[in-house]
Amino acid sequence: MNTYDLVIIGGGPAAAAAAVYAARKRLNTLIIAEEIGGQSAVSDTIFNWIGTPEIGGSELAESLRKHIEVYTTPEHTLKLSLGERVTTVEKTAEGFSVATAKEHVSTKSVLVTTGSRHRHLDVPGAADFEHKGIMYCATCDGPLFTGQPVAVIGGGNAALEAVLQLSAYASHVTLIHRSNNFRADEITVEKVKALSNATILTNVTLTSVTGDVFVNGITYKNNLSTDSDQTLAVNAVFVEIGQIPNTDLIEGTVALNEYKKIVVDPTNQRTSVEGIWAAGDCTNGLYHQNNIAAGDAVKAIEDLYIWLKKA
Repeated sequence: MNTYDLVIIGGGPAAAAAAVYAARKRLNTLIIAEEIGGQSAVSDTIFNWIGTPEIGGSELAESLRKHIEVYTTPEHTLKLSLGERVTTVEKTAEGFSVATAKEHVSTKSVLVTTGSRHRHLDVPGAADFEHKGIMYCATCDGPLFTGQPVAVIGGGNAALEAVLQLSAYASHVTLIHRSNNFRADEITVEKVKALSNATILTNVTLTSVTGDVFVNGITYKNNLSTDSDQTLAVNAVFVEIGQIPNTDLIEGTVALNEYKKIVVDPTNQRTSVEGIWAAGDCTNGLYHQNNIAAGDAVKAIEDLYIWLKKA
């Protein structure tokens, strides 16, 4: 069985950045991914991919794929396996065995870049307007709703920070939070309360999302009363109720935190197991963005390369 220097698991910006750097270092590398692009592939427009003022999600995915494929030619050492999902990563005497439904691959090192998936709203209408007003990134998509009313769902730091970001674009931002207490830092809550174009609704629960082709409103109920549902006209609903990291394949192999995110050393992206690195949204990094994921992956490759050469 051929043993790779490195197997990269995942297909988003972190995986693409890692692949390019690994290939340029002549590491015998295999990328295993269901598809190339990551979460942003479904975004209409991305405004914060550095070096590109704006780019569609599908365009970004295509550019990542093309950059990877530059290094999959015969004179290079990079191989790409698409349409595959890794099921397990196991330690072996030679390194690691990475398994998919079709095969087991032997490798000296592993980089996990499997990202995360958004926790979705479970109310009538929400699924109908995915990326048609139901949004998940204030940084990426906030400018699309300049001068329009929007809502944010959640009560943690991510939700409150989304309100702060959206207030620079939206005509008004309404925060919908099911509790009277916030998980967010108090200073962040106070900053939101001080905004002239934001409203905080606490002890309320979202009950539905309405619209035609795109979102045009929401309904919600007061948890402390029996009054009928209230309606609110908005053109977008930004969902900030948490992320679910895609780490099932590595659970039991490396250390995860209480949120099932891979615990890494932020200086080099090493996990608790020597020979396995992780980068991007699947880790316990404090911030998650495409540019950060790509940077973390490059950091991992630089450290991984030195580790391989010392082995």
